[in-house]
Amino acid sequence: MMKLSKKTDYGLIAMQHMASVTPSRPINTKEIAHQYNIPVELLAKVLQRLAKHGLVISQNGPKGGYRSRKAVTIADVISAIEGPIGITECMHEPDEQCQQQETCNIRTPLQFIQTSIVQLLESMTIEDMAVQNTLISIDAIKSHFVTEGATR
Repeated sequence: MMKLSKKTDYGLIAMQHMASVTPSRPINTKEIAHQYNIPVELLAKVLQRLAKHGLVISQNGPKGGYRSRKAVTIADVISAIEGPIGITECMHEPDEQCQQQETCNIRTPLQFIQTSIVQLLESMTIEDMAVQNTLISIDAIKSHFVTEGATR
């Protein structure tokens, strides 16, 4: 089963919260943790990882906290926390030699699915989630499936 980890859930929740705060200001970890019932220590580690990957700006001091960068995609957050996005082991670890590579009959369809998932995640920004504008992106991907599926 494909699913995101709790760390990724918390990262997306925090990023969406930061994107929805107006006017934009640094948000401290405790504020987000309290509002969404997230363990403070775990959220702090997630935000540090997002800062290390340049997705949030860390501001020190008594009025410090984190601020989301603009145009951060869902794929950016997932990759920063989980690592490369891959639906199978051979796509998740491309340097590893797959034992079924010579005889694999599902590689091409799975590569298409993988590409479609990554494109969807790369097309959706945190701001899209914050304004609940995701249906437009999903509809665009659905039409891509219909068009691509007809040509294969």
